[in-house]
Amino acid sequence: MRKKLILRIFFVLIVLLIFLLIFFKLTDKKISVENDTTLIEENIESSNIIKDVSYTSRDSNGNEYKLEAAEGVIDQKENNYIFLTTVKGSINLRDYNQIEILSDFGKYNINNYDTIFSKNVIIVYLDNKIKGEYLDFSWDKNLMIISGNVSLKNNENSLKTDVIEVNLKTKDVKIYMYEEKKKVNIKSQN
Repeated sequence: MRKKLILRIFFVLIVLLIFLLIFFKLTDKKISVENDTTLIEENIESSNIIKDVSYTSRDSNGNEYKLEAAEGVIDQKENNYIFLTTVKGSINLRDYNQIEILSDFGKYNINNYDTIFSKNVIIVYLDNKIKGEYLDFSWDKNLMIISGNVSLKNNENSLKTDVIEVNLKTKDVKIYMYEEKKKVNIKSQN
């Protein structure tokens, strides 16, 4: 009788030990699966990063728009937008001089090529250098709107304003302030 009791206790302990081993193995796998899921999510997020971004588009008139950036991140919510860093753009209009654009950041629409340049925006055209905080460039509308602490300098003049609007098709330029009472500040270098 005593042997049977010892065998039963031994048998119960072995079953309990097997049960505990299985439980700990499953728990360990669950932790491993959770860690793998986190790793996969991080990989998905980092896989949206593109290094050395470059886009070029041409219209039917032979005008070209080229955009380069050190890095781009595809927008998770609207995948037709790419957020850019260290951005350089160039606009080559047929029978016209090249316009260079630099900025710290940008937002590029891959469907219509519209680009928003932001932070430390610099536009160079001939001997003109325009600085601002924001540039909204529309390829379809042939329009550049520079705003936010805008200054323009060339060999002859310097000016400060709220907005400079350039129609690339007609070459018309509008310079204005947001408030009617404020005036554009123009200084002659001579």
